[in-house]
This record gives sequence, structure tokens and C-alpha cells, in this order.
Amino acid sequence: MSTEDVDQKALDVFPGRVVRKDLVQDIKSGVNVPTYVLEYLIGQYCATDDEESLEEGLEKVKQILSKHYVRPDEAEYVKSEVRERGRYRVIDKVTVRLDEQQDAYIGSFVNLGLNDVEVNEHLVSKHPKLLGGGVWAIIDLEYLPDNANSPKSLFGIESFKPIQVSNLDLDQLKDRRREFTRDEWMDLLLQSVGYDPTAFSDREKLLFLTRCVPLVESNYNYVELGPRGTGKSYLYREISPHSILISGGKTTVAKLFLNLNTGRIGLVGRWDVVAFDEVGGLQFSDSEAVQMLKDYMESGSFSRGTEELTAQASMVYVGNIDLDVEGVLKSSHLFEPFPDDMQDLALIDRFHYYLPGWEVPKMRSEFFGDQFGFIVDYFAEFVRELRKESYGDAVNEEFAFGDHLNQRDERAVRKTVSGLLKLLHPHGDYTKEELREYLEFAMEGRRRVKEQLKRMGGMEYRAVEFSYLDLDTKEELYVPVPEEADEALIPPGTQQAGTVYTIGESEGRHAPFRIETQTLPGSGKTNISGTPGKKMKESFETACDYLQANMRELRRDETLDEYNINVQVLNPSDANEGGETSVGLLVGIVSGILDRPVRSQTVVLGAMSLMGELVSVSSLIDKLQLAADSGAKTVLLPAKNKEDLAKIPDELLEQLGLVFYTDPLDAASKAIDLE
Repeated sequence: MSTEDVDQKALDVFPGRVVRKDLVQDIKSGVNVPTYVLEYLIGQYCATDDEESLEEGLEKVKQILSKHYVRPDEAEYVKSEVRERGRYRVIDKVTVRLDEQQDAYIGSFVNLGLNDVEVNEHLVSKHPKLLGGGVWAIIDLEYLPDNANSPKSLFGIESFKPIQVSNLDLDQLKDRRREFTRDEWMDLLLQSVGYDPTAFSDREKLLFLTRCVPLVESNYNYVELGPRGTGKSYLYREISPHSILISGGKTTVAKLFLNLNTGRIGLVGRWDVVAFDEVGGLQFSDSEAVQMLKDYMESGSFSRGTEELTAQASMVYVGNIDLDVEGVLKSSHLFEPFPDDMQDLALIDRFHYYLPGWEVPKMRSEFFGDQFGFIVDYFAEFVRELRKESYGDAVNEEFAFGDHLNQRDERAVRKTVSGLLKLLHPHGDYTKEELREYLEFAMEGRRRVKEQLKRMGGMEYRAVEFSYLDLDTKEELYVPVPEEADEALIPPGTQQAGTVYTIGESEGRHAPFRIETQTLPGSGKTNISGTPGKKMKESFETACDYLQANMRELRRDETLDEYNINVQVLNPSDANEGGETSVGLLVGIVSGILDRPVRSQTVVLGAMSLMGELVSVSSLIDKLQLAADSGAKTVLLPAKNKEDLAKIPDELLEQLGLVFYTDPLDAASKAIDLE
């Protein structure tokens, strides 16, 4: 179905609730009116695809705004007009509170500056949103001279017509959703936030809609990092009046949670979504802020003073990754743009979804069309109403989770699936294959979080092979993460003689290295190039000196002085150092001298002293996991590490064959199958 067909169906099924999105910007450039006020008026007078009627409707909207929209600097003039004429029509935002002393509802007009207008309780009952943030409306104000010289206001409300959604019939929306296919409804939602769905692939559409999940799902923790110009913050700044965007800079516990001096609840208690833009520049003035964030993101509650309070706000973190993702993954992790104090493993583990912002195309003019979409306020209200519902158990109907998902993983996946179902299937009807699509998409986003935790925290987070079981077929299906599916560092097949893989230490982390050794007849010259770092150069010197002293055990009639040895280090993770690599370097030299290749997909671990004394491999489990992730099938390590066998997880032992050596030349012998 074309966008024209979706437009016509939207006009027929939701009369007065849809608007042509390009018209809004045409008017907004000339008058500073909230977008949802403009869209409501345009929806009332321009809900047609007839060009002539559209022009007439636009003129009507402009006239209404010109004549009745009240600017703060016109307040006294308007009040004078009410007095002189007896009544006057205005467009303003009205909020209402219950005055307990008077036992009456009192209204305040934002632009007019009136703060004591008595409001009929019938009006409050009909428009309950007046009590919860206020309503923009066309109001006929009347002058009440009988109230002169009394506490009562001189102004009253004669008629009240909301120009934003003041109540919502959610059951009606669910019923009307049935008029659309899933793809038609998805396109209508995208059009509602201003995009032309024909410009995007199916996956890109789902990525855009996932940005809406924090609006529809309470206490949802979401992160999106990617290039500049992809519209990461647009939704939270422009589309929903129930979200707040905080741009970088410092923030405080009092601002976010509770001000102990005033007793005023913070942002998490007053907004549906608290979004942090430019998260890399975020700073917390309070030392306990990150701990409170962790508590809130886990349970939706926080302790401040003597009280424990709950809130519903979802937490959104958006920012930029300046390098290409492949480069980031080789050298670091995908949370690197976060401030140092937020690169806390427990905090990161609380994210329900990591959206790959690098897959979202940069915004271009052709992405914004002239299609019809829900007026912003209607869209914002129906997603807000859906926050009260949960579809988290829908997964249980058809699928079960694999062993690698812990309780926190399952909760994250369920919340994402629930959000997507509420957005795309608010009426509750969906197919098994649609549910499968959302489940795999949700598992991918949560696995992306866990993959980074594994990079940052090692084996504690090694369970990342996310899978689910189809309850009908009993088939177990695994869900990959696209950016982690690149070609392995260690390819299958035999490499050239002199090539060996090892893992070294570099400033507190582990780094894989490919070492290529060229040995030629010469005069004993040695050279190491690439990016080896000081520690790897020392390891190279140790390997050469040991081999110089023990060469006759390898070749009885030769010395190392008869060769020129050139080693090049390939450093795919951009590590600064390469400590604990001397045995791997020695194996590479021996392989080159004997012209015998190292066995396929093998990693050599270990370090030695000048005299050949072996050093037990530290952080063995983490290094074995890195070897397996890099594509290794066999790992050589010192016999001293046999005592660590009981600590190695069974899944690693199933992936890797461990070969133990007793001295450096024994390592070389076993690596190149001399036995």
C-alpha cells in the first residue's frame, strides 16, 4: 500500500486527529506557538487532501492565531478588552488547582497572568488534564463586575474548547487500529513523528520506532550512541510534551531526584522520560549521584533523606561516537563516550537496550515528506496512556529464553518487546512471526550491552550467546549482534612459517597480537617493528637472548648469529604495550628458522625469564575467552597453569584445546608439531 493510501485511511479512520506534517512548519515559522497547539488547529481545519480546502483551512488557522493567541506582552490589553466588551475570546494555557480553603477549583492563565479565576467543577471533571499540567484552549472570557470589591476574580470562563487532547479514549484507538495492517500502522507512526517511511528500510523503521519505547514503557533504560546528525534527541525535544531533554553540563541529585531543602520531587517524578543529550559531557556535582542512578535504574525507586520514593520516568542517554564502530571495537568498547564515573559496570548492566546509532542514516530533507500523521499531542497522549499496560509476558506464549540470559537480561528483553507491542499492536493482535521479530530485535539490543560488559569486565559477563527456544518446534535459535559478526582475528587454515598469535598485557587490559617473523641468512641482526611498545621490545630481546644461548638444542651446528631476524607486530586492538609475550615471540622465531608453520588457529600464551624460567599466565580465564573470541581453537600455556584447570568454565574447555609446555623450546616444539 502506498503512502497516499495510508494517508486516506488515516483521514477516514481518525478524522480531526491527523495532520499533514509539512503544513506545521509553514505556520510555525511565523508564530511562536507550541507545535501541538498548531497541529491540533490544523487537524481541525485542514484534515483533507483537497488542495483548495487546505488553503482555506490554513487561512482560518492563521486568522484564529492572529486574533486570539495571547502573547504575554499583550496581557493588559486583552484584560481591558474583556472589561470593555464584556467578553473576549483568547487562546491560552489554563492550569487548575483545588483551593482547599475556598473548596473551589482555581484556574491560572499562563500568558494572561490571571491566577485566581474560579473554574466550574463540571469543566474539571470533563477535562481532567487541567489538573495535571494544564490544557491549551480557546476560551471565551467574561467580565464579572459584581465581583468588584470582593475576593473573587473579575474574570470568568463562559466557554471552553480545548485545542489539545484533554482526554483520550484508548479503547477507541485500539479498535480503530484494527483497520490497519502492521506495516500501514508502522508507517503512520513514523509519519506522526515527521518522517517519510518510504525513505527507510524495514530495519531502519524499527530502529526509529525503538526510540519511542521509552515514551510508552515506564522505567525503561535506553542508550543510543552514534554519529552526529541522525536525530537522536529530536523525539525527546520536539515530539512529546512529557519528556525533558538535558544537554550535557552538570546536574545534581536534587535536580534529578529530590531537593531536601524544598521537598520538591526531581525530574524523575515529574516527567515520563528524562533524556540526557551529549552524554559524554554529563557531570554530576554529587558523589552519590551514580549510585542513586544505579538504584533507580534497577528498581524505579530511590532513597533520599529518610524516605524511599518511587517514580515512573524512563532514562535515556544519547551521544556521539566519533570513530567508526569497527575501530572502536578493535581498541575499546561502545560505552567509551560515557564519562569516566559512568563507565561503571553495574550501571551499564542496567541498560535494557543499546540502539546502534551508526545504523541510522543522517537526516536529509528527503526524509521529511508531506504525508499525514497523528497530531503530536494525540500521539503523545496515547503512548502515555499505554504506559499503564504491560505486554511483558507475551514472549511466554511462543518462546522460552536460553541459558545465557540471566534474570536482568530477561527483564530487559521483555520490556523492549512490551514497548514494541504497545506501539505496533495496542489492540493486542499479532502473529507469532511478528512476536519473533520483536524478540530477536530486543535480544540483539540487550546483547549489545552484554558484549561491551564482557569487554570491560571480563569473564563475569562471558554469557553472551543469547538464544531462545521455539516452544512448538523445540528448536533453539541464537541471536547475533551485527557489529560483532566481523571476520575473526585468527582465520582458519595454516599460516606462513614465522606467523604466531599471542595475547599480551597493555595498561590493565588484554590485547591480541599477530606476530610475523622473517628469518634470513645474515650476521645476527635483530629488529622488531609495528607498534610493539616498550614491554614487547623487552620480551623480544629476552626471546632472542634465550635462543642465542640455547640454539644448539634446536640446530646443533648453528648459532643465532647466522640469521637476521625481522619481526613485525600487527596490533588490531591498538594496544600501547605487549607485555608477557616472550614465549609467543620465541615460537615465531623458531617457526621462521625451521620454516615450519605453527599449527592452525593456535594462540601461544606465556612469558619467560632470560634463563628460560616460565611465568604462570595471569588472568587466565579472561585470556582464554579472548583467544576463543578471536577465533582460536588451540591454546599453548605453561604447565604451571595446570592448577587453574578446575577454575576454567566448561564452555571454554569445550571451545579450546589446551596444550601445556614445560620450557620455551618445548612450547616451540608443540606449536609446530615437531613431536
